[in-house]
Amino acid sequence: MFKKLKISCDEATTICDKSQYGEATVFQKIQLNFHFLVCKICSMYTKQNSEMSKVYKMKAKDCKEKRQCMSSVEKEALKRQLQELEA
Repeated sequence: MFKKLKISCDEATTICDKSQYGEATVFQKIQLNFHFLVCKICSMYTKQNSEMSKVYKMKAKDCKEKRQCMSSVEKEALKRQLQELEA
């Protein structure tokens, strides 16, 4: 039974990422928590990853509220610059 619970740090970080997006199974979450008992680095990674996600979500919400959009003139200027780079 314990062999099935043992996972590598790579697998733990993958499950951590899945868990944040609600894609991890119950068994994967159990594996992850079991891994945290022996690996404090992965536990710290998970905490930091969660905090970063919160910060990004707050920033995205802030950007949506401000609705900073480029004007038509700015868009055309950007298109010209990109075309010049391609040439």
